Amino acid sequence: MTIQGVFYLIAVILLVLAALPITTRGISLGLLGAAFALLGYSWDTITGGTV
Repeated sequence: MTIQGVFYLIAVILLVLAALPITTRGISLGLLGAAFALLGYSWDTITGGTV
C-alpha cells in the first residue's frame, strides 16, 4: 500500500469517527480527516512525483 493509500485510509477512519456521536476536546475529527484526504490527494505534487 502506498503512502497515499495510507493517508486516504486514515481520512476515511477519521471521517467515520466524526460522524459518530462522540465528543472530542479541542480536535475536530472531520477537519482532521479532510486534511488527511487533501494530503493524500496532493502527495504527488508535494513530493514531486512522476507526471
